[in-house]
Amino acid sequence: MSSISRKIKRKRERNAAKHLEGKVGMFVEKLPTNCLACEVPFDKTNKEQVTTWRVVVRESEKKVNLYCPECWESANEILESIRKDLENKDV
Repeated sequence: MSSISRKIKRKRERNAAKHLEGKVGMFVEKLPTNCLACEVPFDKTNKEQVTTWRVVVRESEKKVNLYCPECWESANEILESIRKDLENKDV
């Protein structure tokens, strides 16, 4: 019985690895060189930018979007205000 569970576990691990490999490949191939919103240039060699900028991979559209911290925060604030407005209208 344990050999079957090992087979299942190995198969899941292979599938997960293939899925991750596809995302990483698309990430490397299609990574933009600037912020999608404000077009500030992105430096792949700058450790601070690499750790603070946001990457959104859209597999279905085969698209990779890159956002600087300022644009990401601004978008989150807009979404939060929309969410609050919708909650207030429901009350």
